[in-house]
Amino acid sequence: MKHTLSVLVEDESGVLSRISGLFARRGFNIESLAVGPAEQAGVSRLTMVVEGDDRTLEQMSKQLNKLINVLEVNDLTRIPAVERELMLLKVSAPPENRAAILDLVQVVGDPGKLVAIENVLSGYGILEIARTGRISLERASGVNTAYLKVTSLDKRVPA
Repeated sequence: MKHTLSVLVEDESGVLSRISGLFARRGFNIESLAVGPAEQAGVSRLTMVVEGDDRTLEQMSKQLNKLINVLEVNDLTRIPAVERELMLLKVSAPPENRAAILDLVQVVGDPGKLVAIENVLSGYGILEIARTGRISLERASGVNTAYLKVTSLDKRVPA
């Protein structure tokens, strides 16, 4: 199972190296990693996506918490959260296809939408792709909008 971890760390040199080294020593691959300043000065937020079962991720979280400069570790996998990722695509766009391509661009949403737009644009010929990695924050409302979409669809009256 893929887990999204949000890790708050002090802004110190070598923190990212220690964290990635911890995962590498245990044979874990970090599938996605995004780092940037958090809401508090001198603190950064690392958002990483890693594969593993619940027990293994619990152990990794405990080991992360033991590292110097790690302030907080949260597994956002099963709690309501907002997730986004930025992707830039360079697409082959001869003049006859530009209007159709422009109608498709500027997609905003969860990481699944990036996969969908990549699939649609692959028909035009993707030349290059750059992705930022997933970022995520817990929803303050505690409402899981993905769950609401599913339940509202289930409650529709058949035609």
